Amino acid sequence: MNRTTLSLIAVATALAAVTGFAALNTPDGSAPGTARTAARLPVERTTLLCPAPSTSDLAETSYTSFTPVTKGTDGDGEARLQSARDDEATGAPGSGTGDTAEDGEAGEQDDATADDKAGDEAGDKRDGKDDGEAGGGEEKADQPALQPKEPGTPVTGDSSGADAPALIGTAEGKFAPGWTVQETTEVAAGTGRGLQGVNCTAPDTEFWFPGAGTAAARSDYVHLTNPDDSAAVVDIELYGKDGPVKSAVGEGITVAPRSTEPVLLSTLADAPQDDVTVHVSVRSGRVGAAVQALDEKLGGDWLTASADPADSLVLPGIPKDATSVRLVAFTPSDADADLKVRLASPSGLITPAGHETVHVRGGMTTAVDLGEVTRGEAGSLVLTPTGQPVPVVAALRVVRGKGADQETAFIPATGPVGTRATVAGNSAKGATLSLTASTGTARVKVTASAGSGGGTPVSKTYTVKQGTTQDVVPPVPSGLKGTYALTVEHLSGGPVHAARTLSVTEDGVAAFTVQTLPDDRGTVAVPQADEDLSVLQK
Repeated sequence: MNRTTLSLIAVATALAAVTGFAALNTPDGSAPGTARTAARLPVERTTLLCPAPSTSDLAETSYTSFTPVTKGTDGDGEARLQSARDDEATGAPGSGTGDTAEDGEAGEQDDATADDKAGDEAGDKRDGKDDGEAGGGEEKADQPALQPKEPGTPVTGDSSGADAPALIGTAEGKFAPGWTVQETTEVAAGTGRGLQGVNCTAPDTEFWFPGAGTAAARSDYVHLTNPDDSAAVVDIELYGKDGPVKSAVGEGITVAPRSTEPVLLSTLADAPQDDVTVHVSVRSGRVGAAVQALDEKLGGDWLTASADPADSLVLPGIPKDATSVRLVAFTPSDADADLKVRLASPSGLITPAGHETVHVRGGMTTAVDLGEVTRGEAGSLVLTPTGQPVPVVAALRVVRGKGADQETAFIPATGPVGTRATVAGNSAKGATLSLTASTGTARVKVTASAGSGGGTPVSKTYTVKQGTTQDVVPPVPSGLKGTYALTVEHLSGGPVHAARTLSVTEDGVAAFTVQTLPDDRGTVAVPQADEDLSVLQK
């Protein structure tokens, strides 16, 4: 019998630092003989993907890149952003080898020539393009220079017009833990006018977007961005009020290496629908995904993915002056879900009159108008099962203003702050931080970073009572110049859910955008042992 000795602790530590995940088990699944504790170590690499901000010539986009200071990082590293190449400029994928069989299958599919013409036509249909509108062979406009010098200080950049590209970003070393990039766009007029904001997202293999639409007044696109050197193959499914929306166009979409692919959702639907749930699943590779939801009359914003399906959800940060709140929910289960609807207000959990519960049929999208549910007070929606727990996803479409002066934003269900969460792109005025403690009183520390042009960080501690939502004007760095980041750290008590609202007034319209603050996953738990363990192999 040959014996190969391997230090599992070293392997687990390295794996966790790079990927954010590691597990350690003995060969037979039993508990190891040495005592173990879980230590948290900083991740060493983070990838973020920013969608192309707008197709409007009137768009003005600002970017803010920020990494909070994290103990235990070394002195090296960098954070950088590069433009994703347009799909027309990329051509066939390169010959690099993938890590999985699926990667190879994606390359074979992309290299195939028999269906090239049909694939091109399907792609033009999904993009909402005529042949004459296809992108040329040149790379899009240069991206803003966003390379921070040190953690703790944000850097900013700007772009204008319709040619700003999608961005692919990588942070390594001391810049990786908690790295965040905020993309905020102001569009003065036209479909989707107003303020559109999005936190650039990490690549993944599955996303749920309840709250999108394919109605005549909507122009909703799902943006798919591939950060890797091999093609990704993606399926997009839509679910309406009666169940799955029939379409073959959303199957097997190839996203070329290091490129972006916008897909017009109405081209995937056989009939217009006000509310649909979008399911993005990746057959091979990985992508970043976000829905840009644009309305002719109500403006628009980015709809980011809901938290993974769960039986209890929190949707934080409904503005107190919201004039219309619409809940869109979906369960991928075959079973129906019955949910209790409550609003976490400043004084506690209350049940909206006439909307005590919502029934979500399996595989079908359910939408409920909650009206002016906040009634002038801060609020967050809390959904819990009334009976048998069934996993659901959910999002809110929130409208401020009335008549011709209305503006829309979206709030997806989100995970708790966890250890730490960060959001960038804040100015001296116009930011509101919402903190919700749905199941137990909690304490958090909120830190305002140094400004991008100068300023001294400031921290403040808040206590959030059980069942309540606090809307606070966040602390501002002393001597602030430029924009700054907010970092929320959980100190004690129950879980806290958070959201940040940015507001500006344009021609009398209260334009706004809301970003949730889930855990930044800047550290990962790694098992520790008193001595090295070994695996015996025959």
